[in-house]
Amino acid sequence: MNMAAPIPSASGSLVELPTKPTRVGVAGATGYAGQELVRLLAKHPSVTLAEAMSSGATSNPRPLPALKGIWDGTVVPLDIDKLAENTDIVFLALPEAASAEVGAGLLQRNKRVIDLSGAFRIRDDIGRQRWYPATGALPSGVAYGLSERYAKTIRGATLVSNPGCYPTAAVLALAPLADAGLLHGDVVIDAKSGISGAGKAPSDRTHFCENHGSVTAYGVFAHRHTVEIEQELGISVTFVPHLVPLDRGLLETIYGSLQPGITGAQVTNVLDRAYAAAPFVRLTGSELPEIKHVAYSNFCDIGWRVDESTGRLVMVSAIDNLIKGAAGQAVQNLNILLNLDERAGLL
Repeated sequence: MNMAAPIPSASGSLVELPTKPTRVGVAGATGYAGQELVRLLAKHPSVTLAEAMSSGATSNPRPLPALKGIWDGTVVPLDIDKLAENTDIVFLALPEAASAEVGAGLLQRNKRVIDLSGAFRIRDDIGRQRWYPATGALPSGVAYGLSERYAKTIRGATLVSNPGCYPTAAVLALAPLADAGLLHGDVVIDAKSGISGAGKAPSDRTHFCENHGSVTAYGVFAHRHTVEIEQELGISVTFVPHLVPLDRGLLETIYGSLQPGITGAQVTNVLDRAYAAAPFVRLTGSELPEIKHVAYSNFCDIGWRVDESTGRLVMVSAIDNLIKGAAGQAVQNLNILLNLDERAGLL
């Protein structure tokens, strides 16, 4: 067992910093989120990036030129046995079907896993069968990896299922209000994401000529993140995502109504209490967030306005879809698993 020395956390409590680096690996290191993982892990003070693998077993070894000087290794073909042999914790930045298979194989080899796909997010069997049919039954020891809400469960998990980017922004904004019973009636989430949120595989929808100078709604009443958001909030929502011509960043404008008599001050109080010790949630109040304020960071910025005469609520939540919506939150969950300061390697 590694010896450890206590250091202060963001909340002022003591956490332990292992003196021997934890060996980590990344499967799917050539995708957008995978490359962000490599960049963050290569600079992390408490881990060693022991393996970086592609998403296929037959791919050719390749460097990552964008990370030269940060990480000068080579991404090698996917090899589950080698990945398990040389690591303690593995990040999966793979398509859902591949994550379902590789994740199960790593658990059988007694490895801890942080999965960035949706393969293990949905707890309901029927919902999971519809949206992620390759997963089958959930293995034991799975935690939903929304860091600010499930740290205690994450700490003891064998597999952490990183939330989707859209659900991260929506749930962080709405969950404290839903938990406190402040919301009334329908909630509408109008979400806009940069093109990297669609992944690296090219398609007509992500082609430059199709996106430049345009905004497109998609997945109306048919997006898998709806069930994930509803799972976490315990309420029904209308969720409409849009693709915007940005390389990264995500912003959601959320419309809802408050219970009769609820004031703006009560909304502020609930959010302040919920995130008083959350280092990566920045509450902006009536100053509404913008994508450029969170790009390349692990922050989620949340702003809101209340019309007390009508009880209407508008919230704006912004994140970087590749960092807080993927790789950064995965590293934040790694820090929780290792009982480190959540900010390690991220600030």
